[in-house]
Amino acid sequence: MKLKPDIRSIKFKVCLYFIIFAVLLMIVLWLLQVLFLNTFYQTMKEAKTKKVAASIELAYERNDLSDFADQVTQIAESNDMYIYITYVEGLPFLICGRDNSPRDYTEEMLRVRGEMERKNQKSVSLPIGESGQKRTLACGNLLRSDDKPEMIAYIFSPLWPVTSTIEILTNQLIYVTAISLAMALILAFYLSTRITTPIRDITRSASRLAQGEYGVVFKGGHYSELNNLADTLTRASIELEKSSMLQKDLIANVSHDLRTPLTMVKSYAEMVRDLSGDNPPKRNAHLQVIIDEADRLNLLVSDMLTLTRMQSGAIVIEKTPFDLKETAEGILLSFKLLMEENGYRVNLECPAGIMVNADPERIKQVFSNLINNALKFCGEDKTVNVIIKKKGRYALCQIQDHGVGIPEDELAHIWERYYKASSNMVRPTTGSGLGLSIVKEILSLHQVDYGVDSTLGEGTTFWFKLDIAYK
Repeated sequence: MKLKPDIRSIKFKVCLYFIIFAVLLMIVLWLLQVLFLNTFYQTMKEAKTKKVAASIELAYERNDLSDFADQVTQIAESNDMYIYITYVEGLPFLICGRDNSPRDYTEEMLRVRGEMERKNQKSVSLPIGESGQKRTLACGNLLRSDDKPEMIAYIFSPLWPVTSTIEILTNQLIYVTAISLAMALILAFYLSTRITTPIRDITRSASRLAQGEYGVVFKGGHYSELNNLADTLTRASIELEKSSMLQKDLIANVSHDLRTPLTMVKSYAEMVRDLSGDNPPKRNAHLQVIIDEADRLNLLVSDMLTLTRMQSGAIVIEKTPFDLKETAEGILLSFKLLMEENGYRVNLECPAGIMVNADPERIKQVFSNLINNALKFCGEDKTVNVIIKKKGRYALCQIQDHGVGIPEDELAHIWERYYKASSNMVRPTTGSGLGLSIVKEILSLHQVDYGVDSTLGEGTTFWFKLDIAYK
């Protein structure tokens, strides 16, 4: 079986890019060190010679002839050049070089002088000598000053043959090229492995997640981007696991809540059929149980549908200004029968004229669910207080009971679907277990603050804030 490389893989492309980079780098190095060495060397010499000429001209303008001669001598020795200073008439003024015994450059000086006169320029430079032989870069520069005679500075810088140097560099570059390519290949393989190994691990973990193995922990690598990706996927995996568990719990809870009323409906329907069909009082009592259980089923299905639509974004909050006191008073009317028959009291404390900006129908549902929840735990006094206060830019709404309270470790869970607090309820309930979850979703859609405060043995206060409506 042939091993065919994946030309689209990260490892292959990283190796390829490193090799291409190394090859291009070697090409540039060979061009600069071998093919263009002569040209580069001569260009640098010309630049250096012009710089020396400018230094001599500046020294001539600022110093007397004695100091000028000393400075020129130092310049010649420090730059490994031969310098001739002559008067314009041709008489020598100063001859100096690194060994203080420069060779005779008379012929070259005549050639430079002729080039200056032919071009009518105060400064010229030109290479002298045949290519491949000992060549010299000659530069002539006219020196002028108000208080000194005109002179000409001739600067000669040998252009040493670089053929032998090129041969040495060529042999050296062969080794450098081989070593560089080998190191580039090794480094490319190492880096590509460090990059692709954690990616492969993440891919394998993602495959496990795709097969339904939730809660998978993704491992990152040696790079921040891979670590961030792994952390994000791990969080997604954990959330999927939670979602899966919630779905299972939802199915289990719904199945349990549906089974009980359905069993009751079936049982009492059979009793009506077999026992109480001809006994009107018993038949009516059995039928009332069937009606009550049907209402309980309807409430459960309605609450489930409402909560699902809110969580899926199907329900859109439509905010409009409305009077909060009138809304609260309307909600209390629905509890009037309960208060009259069972002795419960729901007290409202709210000043008139508090206008808030919210969805009135959804806020009615919030009040109704919270008051109904408070009545379950209202304690022996059977009293629930609804307190509404204006606090700057918002209205603070509180629903208080004086019941047994909720343990602190349970406060964070009471907003969850079907969560049952450990507190004993005073009033029997046939609720769906979704009331507080619906409250949470409505208030979250309004983007307002809400919460619960509770003290064991003293009672519980649910609260939320609504934005004041300004004209």
